[in-house]
Amino acid sequence: MASLQTNFIGITSPNPFWLASGPPTDKDYNVNRAFEAGWGGVVWKTLGEDPHIVNVNGPRYAVLHGNDRQVIGFNNIELITDRPLPTNLKEMRQVKRDWPDRPIIASVMLPMNEESWAKYVPMIEDTGADGFELNFGCPHGMSERGMGAAVGQVPEYVQMAAEWCKKYASIPVIVKLTPNITNILYPAMAAKAGGADAVSLINTINSIMRVDYDSLTMYPTTDGMGTHGGYCGEAVKPIALNMVAEIARTADTRDIPISGIGGVTTWRDAVDFMALGATTVQVCTAAMVHGFKIVAGLIDGLNDFLDEKGMTSVHDLVGRAVPSVTDWKYLNLNYIEKAYIEQDLCIKCGKCHIACEDTSHQAITSTVDGERKFVVKDEECVGCNLCVGVCPIEDCITMKQLTEGEDPRTGQAVNPEPADWTTHPNNPLKEKA
Repeated sequence: MASLQTNFIGITSPNPFWLASGPPTDKDYNVNRAFEAGWGGVVWKTLGEDPHIVNVNGPRYAVLHGNDRQVIGFNNIELITDRPLPTNLKEMRQVKRDWPDRPIIASVMLPMNEESWAKYVPMIEDTGADGFELNFGCPHGMSERGMGAAVGQVPEYVQMAAEWCKKYASIPVIVKLTPNITNILYPAMAAKAGGADAVSLINTINSIMRVDYDSLTMYPTTDGMGTHGGYCGEAVKPIALNMVAEIARTADTRDIPISGIGGVTTWRDAVDFMALGATTVQVCTAAMVHGFKIVAGLIDGLNDFLDEKGMTSVHDLVGRAVPSVTDWKYLNLNYIEKAYIEQDLCIKCGKCHIACEDTSHQAITSTVDGERKFVVKDEECVGCNLCVGVCPIEDCITMKQLTEGEDPRTGQAVNPEPADWTTHPNNPLKEKA
């Protein structure tokens, strides 16, 4: 069986599954239960200065459901820990003594002045914490106070705060990045320039979930008023994966280790993050929805996957998919795939035909010789993959690669299309150029 033991910037854990900073890591009771369930590490809910934060006494969460009430997206307006700092530090110290093999990362959010970092960093490190995670991502509440995303959106501030923390800390420093920015590379480079040992991403995305259809106010509200919150859960994973991959494949940032966050719910999600460059993955929403015991499925699934691939260590997976990520201009325009419908699996629902007929390339029949039958017309199919996505039956529609330059109607070779988009015949700017 492959080893899941993880070494991330010198911090070892029995597996790469960490609980992210948030409600599940707010106190010793939660963290003890998490470790008993098998989690590899935790990032303690974000600590701040005393006097401590006051949260709203009302709805803090809103959920986006699928048709079967499955939680797809999650929004929260909760702030950093509202428990006194001495209480948190006492509990962190005791948990670390009780679980010496499990990393405890201290998430921190402090004002943008060096005096605060000089005061609190040594105090927090004294708990025995294995590292710091600088929360430069929280998009609500704290950003209004000049912290959280208000720092993460300004690379100069990211670098400055990272330098302060590194100056007063003797343990590794991770910078947690906000996705509420145009280009994730700028704060990542700033974190690196500030001496950070790693980055974690993504934090939550600015969002308002919906309105209340009776009162026509936003939902949720506190005494009739509401505010945007942070969006997380399964729905944000594609955004997170793109940002992780951008850091992992870019020359200026590819050497900085990554802890991946954003919608990790199953072992497959962990494979996605790790293959695209993350060494550990952090989970919050899935634990809040399903409980701490989901880690058993994450561990077993990842173990089985690594064994199937002949990998002996979880580190063999890290970054394996990164070389396949490129810019659009480098894609092979000579490559051809066409959709194929497996008739034995087809339930004749017609979704593929409707989607292709109404919104795509009219490449799927609805009848053949008077019979209701869905067949791909190769001469019209451009291989866009839409039909695969809308089909309700897994593997009923698949994409088949054709020989490079082969005409699907005749099987004869055709002149290859140029790979350079600037000279591609379908480039709408070609004539003007």
